[in-house]
Amino acid sequence: MNPTIIQAKFKSLFEQEPIVVKSPGRINLIGEHTDYNEGFVLPAAIDKEIVIAVQKNGTQECHLFSYDFEESLSFDLEDFERMEGGWGNYVMGVVAQLQQAGHSLEGFDLVFGGDVPVGAGLSSSAAVENGVCLALSELFDLELARLDMLKFAQKAEHEFAGVQCGIMDQFASMMGKENHAIRLDCRSLEYSYFPIDLGDYQIILCDTQVKHSLADSAYNERRRECQEGVAAVQQKHSSVNSLRDVSLGMLEEVKEEVSQVVYTRCKYVIEENERLLKGCELLEKGDIKGFGQQMYGSHDGLSQMYEVSCKELDFLADFAKTSALAAGARMMGGGFGGCTINLVTKAGKEEYEKQIAEAYKQAFGTDLKIYEVAVTDGTRRVS
Repeated sequence: MNPTIIQAKFKSLFEQEPIVVKSPGRINLIGEHTDYNEGFVLPAAIDKEIVIAVQKNGTQECHLFSYDFEESLSFDLEDFERMEGGWGNYVMGVVAQLQQAGHSLEGFDLVFGGDVPVGAGLSSSAAVENGVCLALSELFDLELARLDMLKFAQKAEHEFAGVQCGIMDQFASMMGKENHAIRLDCRSLEYSYFPIDLGDYQIILCDTQVKHSLADSAYNERRRECQEGVAAVQQKHSSVNSLRDVSLGMLEEVKEEVSQVVYTRCKYVIEENERLLKGCELLEKGDIKGFGQQMYGSHDGLSQMYEVSCKELDFLADFAKTSALAAGARMMGGGFGGCTINLVTKAGKEEYEKQIAEAYKQAFGTDLKIYEVAVTDGTRRVS
């Protein structure tokens, strides 16, 4: 997204020069639904970004404008609460977190917009929350550390957007580094950067444009199921805090004491952590095809064991498996729609995109959206 578009809109609405921040969406190469179980994830920030323009207005009022939705919203810093849905919650949620942490804010005007596709599983909400947090830190000289900002952004999502997300989305968007993936330990927040050297391959995202309404409720349900499994294991192993601590052997010990569903959910998470660590070894060796096999394993687990896929996502992953032009693919994000992430040969990319788009159209009567993405730096001020 070109920042000058948002800057110009801000000037036309508020007649002053803004601070401008860019905040990226993210992909996750492997490690899905592991984050809230204190496991590992392997995300990267991408060049689909939200741009935020902001400036003080000398009042206690905050005036917001969404460029993409062409909607305005105002609220008073001393009297506001979460709304039933809507993009305003992402901004107000961050403001509430900063105020609760004792930071003093004044009224401001804010315009935001971008090219992170909403509902595609690329974490447009985290990009907005991070961007607002950095923009307000810059505007009011709060000098917030990046780690603190992304935690404020996560809590904003919990308390105002009502989604009990793990830390990955905000972390990847805030801490991204060009041409690198981040292996993040979601328990300790220790992280290391892995150079993404895909050689003859590149990343493309295939967007089903499906967004099933059960995504949020199913997400919170999966969290409960995982916690139920942990509680059962804790009866026998008091040192266990989360699924991160649970081995397949420990899980077998409680198989009779939990439902089949809970057992299967937990087994998926334990295996997904193992796939991720193996995948990192393969990436370091430059074994892209081997890494791709771990991606296929991830998709199968998400579809059959964690049950967060849908027929459109399964179709796209299965198509990749049968194509000589793809090394790996899997659904990405919370599930029930959104994108698959695909490793496709650079030489065969156009042919692959043509084939998969035609097949998808034939199967579902819908045009497939395809995004080619590059890995970029995290949330940053641009002017």
